[in-house]
Amino acid sequence: MKLNGFLLKSAIVAALGGLLFGFDTAVISGATHALKLLFHLSEWSLGVTVSAALAGTVIGAMTGGLPGEKYGRRDSLRLMAVLYLVSSVGCAFAWNWPALLAFRFIGGLGIGGSSVLGPMYIAEIAPAKWRGRLVGLFQFNIVFGILLAYFSNYVVGTFQLGDAEWRWKLGVPAIPALFFLVMLFGIPRSPRWLVKKQRVAEARDVLRLTGEPEYEKELQDIIVSIDAEHQTNDVLFVRKYAFPIFLAVSIGLFNQLSGINAILYYLNDIFAFAGFSKVSGDLQSVAIGGTNLLFTMIAMSVIDRIGRKTLLLVGSVGTAACLAGVATIFFTQRNQHLLVWLLVGYIAFFAFSQGAVIWVFISEVFPNRVRAKGQSLGSFSHWIMNAAISLTFPLLAAKSGGYPFVFFSAMMALQFFVVLFVYPETKGVTLEEMQKKLGIA
Repeated sequence: MKLNGFLLKSAIVAALGGLLFGFDTAVISGATHALKLLFHLSEWSLGVTVSAALAGTVIGAMTGGLPGEKYGRRDSLRLMAVLYLVSSVGCAFAWNWPALLAFRFIGGLGIGGSSVLGPMYIAEIAPAKWRGRLVGLFQFNIVFGILLAYFSNYVVGTFQLGDAEWRWKLGVPAIPALFFLVMLFGIPRSPRWLVKKQRVAEARDVLRLTGEPEYEKELQDIIVSIDAEHQTNDVLFVRKYAFPIFLAVSIGLFNQLSGINAILYYLNDIFAFAGFSKVSGDLQSVAIGGTNLLFTMIAMSVIDRIGRKTLLLVGSVGTAACLAGVATIFFTQRNQHLLVWLLVGYIAFFAFSQGAVIWVFISEVFPNRVRAKGQSLGSFSHWIMNAAISLTFPLLAAKSGGYPFVFFSAMMALQFFVVLFVYPETKGVTLEEMQKKLGIA
């Protein structure tokens, strides 16, 4: 089966929510120093500034599935695009610290909601053969957005804009946000959502347009699956779904217990510790972002062949080792020149494993009936841990140096054994077959 152009276009557009996710997540790293000076922020209030967006992501992740169920995944993504746009423009023109926090919170709502809706939409329009790579486009766009944010910060920094520099850095994401909103008007609704709303003829058309070779058979499988689910309650927290709930929550928690976003948010501060100037720190961040993108692309090319589980196992070992090395530098105050290379290695292993797998895996392990709620739960666990770590990281790092990195390394070691003994492999299985495999059909 060849990859259909209409399917690819639809997946790419939905995945643009990931680009905004990555851009808005990482762009703050280039403004933390200026914001700290301008608003006289302590280490704690700096953590509040960074995590204000994360408070929004937690709420967005919890509630993103609700409009996704009622109005559809595609139409709800349009709302997320509006939130991104309002946030970027608002941050650029923020008149005081509370206003900045408010607009970052609004952006967080968009990030949390799109982290639920984007992967869910792509998983529901993609055939099993292509699902890993197409849902992986969401993660690709996250890391591409992170790279764009670092590059944007570097370019803006070279213009010597003085006190207005941070405003330009935080305002640039408005451009891709507007593009995302416009492009969403050119993709179809999810066929599985259409069947749930008894719009079967429309669902058939979407399956045909996206190149499903046996679209009539696939349509009947979806109808049978959803009809069977109508005979049961759509409550998520029941014993029947305990295993997929564990899988979604644990992978979401481990994703952040790796320390990835704490490192991305405070990357410039970490480089400052190693003696880099502001501009050279921005440039080193571009190298980190480029590594993230490269290894995400490598992972996407093999995720449907090697499988999700193998990637997670390889990444667990690599990230644990690199984090241990970072901790050693902080404790010994020696060999700071190796910090960049350890962080590059860490990002490479993370992108090749957790980064590429998380949104694919969460979108696969729940049945159609509760997929929106399950996706929200998995995303919520990711964002609530992200918020907790990002809020406390600057304070803990300032007081204890390398201990946060020791903790992150230990969590990756724990992840290795949980994945090895508990996680199933999901590659090459249709969403309907997956329900049977996990015993939740």
